Amino acid sequence: MTIQVLIVEDDPMVAKFNRHYLEQMEGFQCVGWAASGEEALQLLEQQAVDLILLDVFMPGQSGLQLLVQLREQGSTADVIVISAASDNVSIRKALQYGAVDYLIKPFEFARFQSALMAYRKDYSLMKRGGEHLCQEQLDKLVRHRSEQTVKPGANLPKGLSEGTLASIWGIIGTLSTAAFSTEDITAGAPISRISVRKYLAFLTERGVLSMEISYGAVGRPVYMYTVTPEGHELISRYL
Repeated sequence: MTIQVLIVEDDPMVAKFNRHYLEQMEGFQCVGWAASGEEALQLLEQQAVDLILLDVFMPGQSGLQLLVQLREQGSTADVIVISAASDNVSIRKALQYGAVDYLIKPFEFARFQSALMAYRKDYSLMKRGGEHLCQEQLDKLVRHRSEQTVKPGANLPKGLSEGTLASIWGIIGTLSTAAFSTEDITAGAPISRISVRKYLAFLTERGVLSMEISYGAVGRPVYMYTVTPEGHELISRYL
C-alpha cells in the first residue's frame, strides 16, 4: 500500500529537500509539487492524494486558507504542516482543521521520519476497509494524535540547560541587527554550532523566535532568526 503525497511549498529548493526526504521513506510516493494553493487545488482535481505536506506562508492563498477550503469542500486528504510559522494561532488553526502533525522549520530528518512513520502506521490502521478497531488500537491512534498538540510548559527538553539558554539569549540581546544567524551566536560564545542550532530550534518551536530561509550567492540556505513580538514574554517561562 503506497501513500500518495502532494508537496505544497512555494520555495523550489525547500520543496526539493522535502521530496528528497520523502523518497528515503518506504511506502510513500510523491505525486506532485504545487507552488501555491491554486496549483494545489488543480492538482488535487487530477490526482488522488492521501497526504499533503503543506507550507503556511505562500503568495496569494496561504496554506491555512487552503486547508480550510479543502475541509469545506469535503476533502479527506490528510495534512502534515511543514512551516516556519510557529505562532500559537497558526498551530491551533492547523490542528483544528485536521492537520495530523506540525513540523516547524528548520527540522531534523529524524523528526520528519518520525512524523511519516507515525502517519504510515495510522494510515494502515484506518484504511483497513470494513474492519472495526478494538479499544487498544483506538487508544494508540488517539494518543499519537494528542501528542502532536503543542503543550505549554516551563521545563526544558532533555539535553538543554537553563545556563546555556541564558547565555544564548543574552547574546541575542547584544546583537546590533534584528535578524541573526547561528554563526552570529557562535561568534559571541564558546558554544558549538550544533548546540546553538538546538537551542535556536527550541526557541523557534516555542514561538520566541521566528525563522526565515535566506540563500547566499551559491544558493546555500542560511537560517535567519528574529525575536517575535511576544518573544520576551515567552522566554520568561524558561529563564
